[in-house]
Amino acid sequence: NLWSAELFKLTANAFLAQRVSSINAISAVCEATDADVTEVAKAIGTDSRIGNKFLQAGVGFGGACYPTHLRNLVYLCKHYELFEAAAYWQSVLDLNEWQRTRFTANIVKTLFSTVTGKKLAILGFAYKKDTSDIRETPALYVCKRLLDEGARLSVYDPYVPAQAVHEALGVAPADPSADALPGSPRESVRCEVSADAYTACHDAHALVVLTGWDVFADLDFAKIHERMKRPAFVFDGRLCLPHDKLRALGFQVSSIGKAMPITAKPDAAKDEVDLKALDQPGPLDY
Repeated sequence: NLWSAELFKLTANAFLAQRVSSINAISAVCEATDADVTEVAKAIGTDSRIGNKFLQAGVGFGGACYPTHLRNLVYLCKHYELFEAAAYWQSVLDLNEWQRTRFTANIVKTLFSTVTGKKLAILGFAYKKDTSDIRETPALYVCKRLLDEGARLSVYDPYVPAQAVHEALGVAPADPSADALPGSPRESVRCEVSADAYTACHDAHALVVLTGWDVFADLDFAKIHERMKRPAFVFDGRLCLPHDKLRALGFQVSSIGKAMPITAKPDAAKDEVDLKALDQPGPLDY
C-alpha cells in the first residue's frame, strides 16, 4: 500500500545510516581500548547475520539521502507520538554529529591544543569518493570548525570545483595576483583550493583526509613529507592511507578507530622534542 511504499525508502536508508553510526560508535571504543576497528569490522562481517557491508568506520555519513530520510523518519515518529522511536532514530543522527565533532577536536588537541595560524591540508571535500556531491558532507562541518579555531586550510578534491568549496564554506577565493605578504588581502584569506595534493600539503602542519578517494593512497608521501612542517601530522578520517608506510617516513599518524599515540612535543624549551621528528629534513615548526 501507499504507506508501505513511503516507509520502504526511509527505512532502507535509516538502516544503512544506523550501521555507519554503529561502527563509528565502536571506533571510539577501539581508540580507548587499543583495538583496531578494521579488525573488529572484518570479524563481525564474517557473521552471515550481519554481513560485511557498510562497516567502514570514518568521520561520518553525508549526502542528500541518509540525513534527510532520518530526519523525515524522526518527524513521522513524533507526529504519531512515538517518542521513543523518534529518539532512537535521532540518536543515529546525533552519533554522526558526535563523530565529526570528536574527530575535529582530536585534530586541535593533537596539534598542541591550537590550530590558530596553522596550515592544514584537507584532502577530499565530497561526502564520499567517486562523486562531486558535497551536500551535507562531513568535510564541510570539519572545515568550518577548523576555520572557527583559526586554522588556514588548503583544500584539494579531484572532483569538487573550487567555486563549490568556497561557496559551501562562505569564504572568498584568494586573489592569485596579490602578494601573500603578512597583512595583505591574500594572506588574510584562510581557505584556498589547491590544484593537486602536493600543492595543498606544501608548508602544511598536518594532512587531513576527509574523503576516501583511492588516489590518495597512491600519493608520493615521501615528496609530501619533504614539503610539510615538522613534525608532520596525518589525520586519516577515512582509513584509506598506508599507515605503516607513513610512520616509516616520519609522519605522526592519527586515525579513526585506532589508538595511535602522538609522540611529538610542542615546545623544545618546555618539553623534550621528538627526536625522530628532528631527524627528518625540512622546516621545524611547532
